[in-house]
Amino acid sequence: MQKTTPLLLRMIRLLQLCCHVASGYLQSIVYPYFPVFIQRSMMQRWSERLLTILNIKLKCQGRVPGWEIPRALFAANHVSWLDVCVVMAACPTRFVAKAEINGWPLLGLLSKNAGTLFIERSKRSDTVRINRHISDVLETSQRVTVFPEGTTTNGKQLYHFHASLLQSAITADALLYPVAIGYRNTTGEVCEDAAYIDSSLWISLQNILRQPGIVVELTFNEPIACGTKNRRELARLAERAIADTLSLPIPHKKTEKLSDPPAE
Repeated sequence: MQKTTPLLLRMIRLLQLCCHVASGYLQSIVYPYFPVFIQRSMMQRWSERLLTILNIKLKCQGRVPGWEIPRALFAANHVSWLDVCVVMAACPTRFVAKAEINGWPLLGLLSKNAGTLFIERSKRSDTVRINRHISDVLETSQRVTVFPEGTTTNGKQLYHFHASLLQSAITADALLYPVAIGYRNTTGEVCEDAAYIDSSLWISLQNILRQPGIVVELTFNEPIACGTKNRRELARLAERAIADTLSLPIPHKKTEKLSDPPAE
């Protein structure tokens, strides 16, 4: 049976986390004024510290793209709000997130100052705008991470990968890296308490704090060259690579016309 963390230790971790988030907020105010290489270091160290506070051990597998690769887009499966910190701890990157996060107290401002790209998912026309922004960021040799599922899962399944935001990789002639994220508890089972589904951020945090330890496996699969493919092909290839890594079934079963030209 899975043990839980003693209440006193949970309270200590929570206090440490509050101080760390406050520190991140202060850093985020000056963050935009630093050179990119300093921003990367700040982002990575802050994320590593957050994982340490929550007693989350990161195991990174595969080849993390070096900065000699000019344009790289990460497409990852989505399990938790922790995914952002996990990816940043391995490789500093900017993210695409739903616009609602921009309105969250404290975390919204922190995300905005860190360069998060916000998308209005209820407006299909906003996809064109955000794809242009992603392409512009990729052209500056910064990484961008998207979550093609569009929502989180419990870690035991994958949802259909939407292709819309992968158009940016084609436009920028980038390499697409399928990134698989999996959380496990101390018994080696999938850690569903790490997932963020149908709950508040506070409840999710309480579930994570109860865990005596979490191991997150982050796998960078071989990159996919985007130049000769359309966005639907990229979505299916990324989806298949991540499903194989996590030993999960591929959710997409309906035949698509992979020869369709990329849409703007």
